[in-house]
Amino acid sequence: MNITIVGLGLMGGCVGLDLQKASWVERRTGTDLQAAHGETAVSCGLVDAFDPDGTSLALADLVVLAIPVNAVRALLPQMLESVKPGAVIIDLGSTKSAICKSVTTHANRRQYVAAHPLAGTENSGPKAAFSGLFKGKVNIICEQERSSPEALAVAMSLFSELGMKTIFMEPEEHDRHVAYVSHLSHVSSFLLSQTVLDIEKDEKNIFNLAGSGFGSTVRLAKSSPEMWAPIFEQNAEYLGQALAEYIMHLQRFQYFLMKRNTRELFSVLKEANKIRKVLDVSAGD
Repeated sequence: MNITIVGLGLMGGCVGLDLQKASWVERRTGTDLQAAHGETAVSCGLVDAFDPDGTSLALADLVVLAIPVNAVRALLPQMLESVKPGAVIIDLGSTKSAICKSVTTHANRRQYVAAHPLAGTENSGPKAAFSGLFKGKVNIICEQERSSPEALAVAMSLFSELGMKTIFMEPEEHDRHVAYVSHLSHVSSFLLSQTVLDIEKDEKNIFNLAGSGFGSTVRLAKSSPEMWAPIFEQNAEYLGQALAEYIMHLQRFQYFLMKRNTRELFSVLKEANKIRKVLDVSAGD
């Protein structure tokens, strides 16, 4: 099977690297707007060849879209027009509703599988790619009934090769859940970093005083703005709801803090501690 990976950053690079020894993969071709990314991807073994013009798309049996969600939404309809009959297109985007709606009535919709591997790091670019990023992680496929059985089989083979467990959701359900468990945490990290930078103009003090807690909390703020700004925009409705609830909890905490109400502060922290049981159960699955 000939595979073309569109986007040779962290996600696309990790997919290519993990498919290096897959018996069903004949050739891995990568395409990217940045020629430097393509050259790095080839030299690092992420792909077998770099196609700067995207001509490999017409010959591919499988196309993996590892690009920002706004680009997926814009390009997916025309890609479904240009790939050969029977070729499968899979996107890895962190939002699904807007992307799925963009091809709802497309004649070749059944060749497309809407997926979201729940994996990643704060790093970006082909040099950040490494083997095993997806192993043991959950993958979500949306609107599986709109994809052909053949396309689904290809997708399942891909994610099985990556070592992932696949579950199924509707796009709106997916976007609502990831707004809370993924997108909100990224917003919190970005804005905490901005708050600290606004107050602490002396970066030396930040470096000297920042402990492991601060580092782990703002780690996500190192993520690519090019990737995350479109994600926030496409999931604005559900992320807005999540932010409203988060702000409510922050205001409640601030009120108790200003009242020096230790009992209520303790109660809030104790209630939040219950997340330990949820995470411990998830880790054991």
